[in-house]
Amino acid sequence: MKIGFVGTGVMGSRMVKQLLDHGYKVGVYNRTKEKVKVLEEYGAFIAESISSLAHSSDILCTCLSMPEDVGEVYLGTSGLLENAQPGTICIDFTSVGAETSNIIFGQANEKGIDYLDSPVSGGPEGVENGTLTIMVGGKQQAFEKIYPILSVLGETIEYLGPSGSGSIAKLLNQYLVAVHSLAASEAMVTGAAFGLDSEQLFNILKVSYGDSRILRRHMEQYVFDRQFQPGGAVKYVHKDVRLANQLLQEAGMNQFTGQLAEQAFDQAIEKGLHELDMSAVIQPIEEKCGVIVKKTRLL
Repeated sequence: MKIGFVGTGVMGSRMVKQLLDHGYKVGVYNRTKEKVKVLEEYGAFIAESISSLAHSSDILCTCLSMPEDVGEVYLGTSGLLENAQPGTICIDFTSVGAETSNIIFGQANEKGIDYLDSPVSGGPEGVENGTLTIMVGGKQQAFEKIYPILSVLGETIEYLGPSGSGSIAKLLNQYLVAVHSLAASEAMVTGAAFGLDSEQLFNILKVSYGDSRILRRHMEQYVFDRQFQPGGAVKYVHKDVRLANQLLQEAGMNQFTGQLAEQAFDQAIEKGLHELDMSAVIQPIEEKCGVIVKKTRLL
């Protein structure tokens, strides 16, 4: 079984290494060959083009940045669907809207190709530890065929239903990530503004009902040390909460907390923080209140 992989960034490169470590033959494509040289040294073969990779692969995986990237890679004239063989299974790990997933699924189906929207949660450390959560939509028969591949990458792997189901579940997860990020930032900044010791407040919150994984992640790994290298970047969470907010509107809601979260991440982008970790959404709030949430003693 030959696996082709397009999108070898922070997440994708780690996925490729995991697959290679488990004995799979993996080919990769990147416009800049230097960016995949380390994967070649690790055992992957480098394809000259997306079309050649598609033509020679039984399974095609993508882990891209934005919905428009997914559309280009799958639907372009030199893209995956135009060049893959009938019977190929495509696994898209990108976070996109259900509409994007359904469009690609429909065109793939016409060509006898299976497409599974399979977004993930867990970050780079989740890939390295094989503990990702993977949310899958598409044909169940195709899901069952590629389950062994997913089990190399993830610990919680759920088939959720027809095409788009995985994308919807992931966006709802990202909705909570964005909302919790904003709420945690607001609470911690407000505490600092009223003179509370930030670490002491955090230690209280994390053993109370106000605790959350996002609160712990942001404070312990990023905010207290003022170290905001991603992680999951602000620009990606902004994209995801924007798409998630569309789902809530389609469900019949008019006012909801995700709208505030989208505004907060938009403000962070306007401040030039788009490439920083999502926890940097706290910085414009700190600036507005004239305080810094930081470490005052060893945790």
